[in-house]
Amino acid sequence: AVRHDRPVVEHLNESAATIDWDPRSPAVLADQIASYDAMRARCPVAHGTQGNWTVFGHADTVRILEDPETFSNVVSSHVAVPNGMDPPQHTVYRAVVDGFFRPAAITAFEPTCRRIIEEHVAAFRPPRDVELMSEMAEPLANALACAFMGWPDSLHGPLREWTRRNHAATRSMDREAMSHVALEFDGYIRDQLELRRAAGPDAPDDVTTALLRETVDGRPLGDAEIVAIVRNWTVGDLGTIAASMGIVVEFLARRPDVVADLRRRPEAIVSATDEILRIHAPLVANRRRTTRAVTIGGREIPEGERVIVLWASANRDERVFGDPDAFRLDRDPDANLLYGRGIHDCPGAPLARLELGLFVAALLDLPGAVRLRPGGRRDLASYPGSGFSALDVTLG
Repeated sequence: AVRHDRPVVEHLNESAATIDWDPRSPAVLADQIASYDAMRARCPVAHGTQGNWTVFGHADTVRILEDPETFSNVVSSHVAVPNGMDPPQHTVYRAVVDGFFRPAAITAFEPTCRRIIEEHVAAFRPPRDVELMSEMAEPLANALACAFMGWPDSLHGPLREWTRRNHAATRSMDREAMSHVALEFDGYIRDQLELRRAAGPDAPDDVTTALLRETVDGRPLGDAEIVAIVRNWTVGDLGTIAASMGIVVEFLARRPDVVADLRRRPEAIVSATDEILRIHAPLVANRRRTTRAVTIGGREIPEGERVIVLWASANRDERVFGDPDAFRLDRDPDANLLYGRGIHDCPGAPLARLELGLFVAALLDLPGAVRLRPGGRRDLASYPGSGFSALDVTLG
């Protein structure tokens, strides 16, 4: 039986039929991070009510990430390029994707990125009360995603509304609604592709146009492949970057000592942001599928089973990080799984670090402190989201 009033159900044997926990129970969703900490100690590899196996420990997670032959990324019937592929197919497409995040590409985007962030944050000059997620983080993440792709400002509003519908459909596990919103987003991408085709040599020199010129195996990328690539980039940027901004601001509002240190040492901002997001992950989990029977964490997992890599737990493993809530800038950066590990590590990590680093720098340039508003909202996001759904802060 599954007790919905607590996150853990004691397991008495190792059979696949044993249910160890309900990841969508009210007890887990009330505080995902605390629940994952408890599960990591009690049941480091757990079989859940949806039939998934969830891996909580750092060492087991690294083992999965570094063994794509046993733990496949092909977990869905929908096209996912390249994150839903395995080698050798993944290798070809990943080479295309990586080209858009090389140092030269990030350097070229930096002036635009800096301008958008500084203008956006400057509009909130203190003293001011702000609901950070809806007023600052989400619009800013939206503007940055569109700017990187070369999309018009007129898409900002529609994409924000789309993001809300997508989150609602995912939380409710409404497959019909999820399919509908996915097709809607694909439509936005296809419209931008058609505009550039129609413009011919006058098409803007941007990332979307560049994708139309890319090839794999000697042929141009098809529209379905481009849509899948852009969907992966943009949906991640819209959700994860906004969540990261909320997590970082909430942490800095509680830690004036860190704020003072970063104002003295702005060169430490990127490392500090990585460490804050290790403590509180902006992305909860990713899926894998076993290609053979395997034993991990003492559990026998059959072939063809779904395995959940839980970033929000692995990056807090006491065996690697000691006190998981301790903010330390002297940790080994290679231990931090914020941007993944192995062949499927996040190609957009350089862009994310640029955006978050410039955001924190702009925030620290505001006069006064960032504080949590007494009695204000500090609402945790629900799975599969992380961070905060609402966060009331006072600037100055």
